[in-house]
Amino acid sequence: MITDPAYDCEAWRLREHTLHLDVLPQSESVFALSNGHVGWRGNLDEGEPHGLPGSYLNGVHELRPLPYAEAGYGYPESGQTVINVTNGKLVRLLVDDEPFDLRYGRLDFHERVLDFRAGVLHRTAVWTSPAGRTVRVRSTRLVSFTQRSIAALAYEVEPLDGEARVVVQSELVANEQMPEVGGDPRVAAALESPLEAEQRFAQDTRLQLIHSTRRSGQRIAVAADHTVEGPQSTRSSTEATDDVARFTVTSVLEPGQALRLEKFVAYGWSSTRSLPAMRDQADAALAAARSTGWSGLLAAQRAYLDDFWGRADVEVDGDAEIQQAVRFALFHVLQAGARAEERAIPAKGLTGSGYDGHSFWDTETFVLPVLTYTAPGAVAQALRWRHATLPTAKERARQLGLRGAAFPWRTITGEECSAYWPAGTAAFHVNADVADAVVRYVSATGDMRFEYETGLEILVETARLWRSLGHHDHRGGFHIDGVTGPDEYSAVADDNLYTNLMAQANLRAAAEATERHPDLAAAMEVDVEEAADWRDAADRMTVLRNELLGVHEQSAGFTRHQVWDFAGTGPEQYPLLLNFPYFDLYRKQVVKQADLVLAMYLRGDAFTPEEKARNFAYYESLTVRDSSLSACCQAVIAAEVGHLHLAYDYLGEAAMMDLKDLESNTRNGLHVASLAGSWIALVAGLGGMRHYGQALSFRPRLPERLARLCFRMTVLDRHLRVEITPGEASYFLLDGAPLEMAHYGETLTVDDKEPVTRPLPPLPVLPEPKQPPGRRPAHRGVQGKGAAGG
Repeated sequence: MITDPAYDCEAWRLREHTLHLDVLPQSESVFALSNGHVGWRGNLDEGEPHGLPGSYLNGVHELRPLPYAEAGYGYPESGQTVINVTNGKLVRLLVDDEPFDLRYGRLDFHERVLDFRAGVLHRTAVWTSPAGRTVRVRSTRLVSFTQRSIAALAYEVEPLDGEARVVVQSELVANEQMPEVGGDPRVAAALESPLEAEQRFAQDTRLQLIHSTRRSGQRIAVAADHTVEGPQSTRSSTEATDDVARFTVTSVLEPGQALRLEKFVAYGWSSTRSLPAMRDQADAALAAARSTGWSGLLAAQRAYLDDFWGRADVEVDGDAEIQQAVRFALFHVLQAGARAEERAIPAKGLTGSGYDGHSFWDTETFVLPVLTYTAPGAVAQALRWRHATLPTAKERARQLGLRGAAFPWRTITGEECSAYWPAGTAAFHVNADVADAVVRYVSATGDMRFEYETGLEILVETARLWRSLGHHDHRGGFHIDGVTGPDEYSAVADDNLYTNLMAQANLRAAAEATERHPDLAAAMEVDVEEAADWRDAADRMTVLRNELLGVHEQSAGFTRHQVWDFAGTGPEQYPLLLNFPYFDLYRKQVVKQADLVLAMYLRGDAFTPEEKARNFAYYESLTVRDSSLSACCQAVIAAEVGHLHLAYDYLGEAAMMDLKDLESNTRNGLHVASLAGSWIALVAGLGGMRHYGQALSFRPRLPERLARLCFRMTVLDRHLRVEITPGEASYFLLDGAPLEMAHYGETLTVDDKEPVTRPLPPLPVLPEPKQPPGRRPAHRGVQGKGAAGG
């Protein structure tokens, strides 16, 4: 965990003022750059020291065996793991034959700055070599939002205390040595040197390497070109082997002289294109980048982000840490999905290899809601990826003896990669989560063409799954048995409330969509009888309550289970799954992450305010938050029912998950869903934003520690700004036709002439809910008070 204040608190930047080698892997994740297609971890320019080298292409993976103690029908046969592709960010420096290595000599100054508005990572270092020569090194790198195949960097070295002979080596390196993979040696063997050389090229200022994966059959082409500025004596050369292509520049510099290298790197991959086609694709992308030039790429990056922040910025007055954290979060969420373009958005984005680079339900439930209201084009692309995997999902459903489509729990290409079926195959709620994302996107954008071409088939096939998975009992009630909800400490349960309510919404949405598109529905062989059957199952969906306790059941019989011995569980025994058998967890009342509480957020229309308050208090006492997905959901409902201090504390946990490495695993990549959760906690939590069907509403509440909350969002091509102060909320329509919405149930129409302002009602007085001993979120005091503008 990062225990020191590793980063300065600034509104638009993340600044590391001292290099801490002990947390270098964490900072590599934090300083990662990506556009959703290409990802570069924030490794040092010279490559060493490093925690985890990382250059990623979205979708590029290797196959590996899945170990089973006992085989079973329907178990996935192989897994997919993201691999480190050819590294194009390496620039090595030698000063009078001494390699620039921060572990040797003396580091006089080191600073890295991630700029959220410019979309670049700056680095400045002043280093004195073991021989006593001092140089200043400056670098800037970017992964382009506007040219999705391109990453680039500028590198400059200048002597400070006398003449220096410098050598700069710009490299493309494949099959870098990686940290050892623990566990199954077969997995390690599968991932060791996964790239086979096919072609190499080095001439003038250009480099290229083409490789293919050994098992998954994917071809990767990487090309680089350079411009050099330096004294007249500057010379260069190139060379290439199978796994290394190098452009070398040598020069003799006097103080006041600098050697500057600009490097443009183009990536391309395909599982079908030929080697000549891949070579030409990389060359073409590189030519476009060279034509744009370094300054052009910088300008385009800034313009792209100016547009994004104009639609998506969140302003928090009163807590400088949260202000920085939410912009950091939005920047990384954008990086994860902006140019994914019909590829999955992994749980770690392209910031690390955690979770094997897999995409989960996290994407649809946490990441896509944020992008829906800030960068909706990315959402359409992500859902088109899901649609492209429908044939695989339908085959998986058939294998399980079901109709429709069964989307995987975790995957890269669409095949199920979970070797543990209670948390994988049984977690059918992922199908309703995908459908929910489709409905939200169409409601927020009005994109009926997307619904017709993409969304309808997803809704139909997931509805068919629910109808075949569930059943009517002798009284006519509809049940979905033997499934795992979001809470992974309860598995293979009957009538999980979250699953049932999300499936209910899925069934109704599918029936309504087929009415809007009868021609396409007929082509999918959906008749009136099938749609009516979906509606009937939805209307009769089982929603269980314990009337004695006055709360809903997370699943059938959950509240009669023995309560976990929280008092006898020490802080060192969390997370529980690493210290107790699942058998023990599954039969106790203990909740890993928000489950029923998440249902009250996403299906809030199914609960009364009184039910929400009672449910929240009950499940709050059982939830241990051994998942980074939990805090933001708890923040939303805590704010809705009136526990503002608690909501604010949960907001802090979600927002600081990676900046403070709260779960001690940021080294493997950022928690993109928790990053998205900081926006959710602010906008849906404190802002009270809900969007059920066509109804957009707000119930804002502001903790006393904040002076103002302001956020922007896009709905139905309208640009809306919501500003909340302690006593009132104002709604501004910045452009677009008048927008109808609600404030605490009062219908408002907002136009672009003047804002509509309404008072905030007083908070209800409720007893403070209790958490399991030692599991209360960290209290956010008054530190960091003051506006965080700029």
